[in-house]
Amino acid sequence: QVQLVESGGGSVQAGGSLRLSCVGSSYTFYSSPCMAWYREDLGKEREGVAIIDRHGHMTYADSVKGRFTISQDDAKNTLYLQMNSLKPEDTAMYYCAADFRSWFDCYLGSHSFSYWGQGTQVTVSS
Repeated sequence: QVQLVESGGGSVQAGGSLRLSCVGSSYTFYSSPCMAWYREDLGKEREGVAIIDRHGHMTYADSVKGRFTISQDDAKNTLYLQMNSLKPEDTAMYYCAADFRSWFDCYLGSHSFSYWGQGTQVTVSS
């Protein structure tokens, strides 16, 4: 069973930075999954933040472009989200997601990922 475990969340002031990590187990990143970060705030729908497709192409939500960077370390089976210039509206629970199916339509906004982590809370104060 694939497991994804996020970490790195916390409370910061506006303008600060955080780096989220998502460690995967029971598989390797060398199997080229589609991987993404999503976030969900109270009363709002879960939204895609950033995604890496199986060819390494990255896509970002307009709201985070220029501030967030998604990356992965295959040797460590770890997905990262570097978040800079944080704003109060970035406050949310952040989740990583993965899918290994060759036919999976890998795009930001998909809610059909096979595997999700438990989430890590990010709180940005003004």
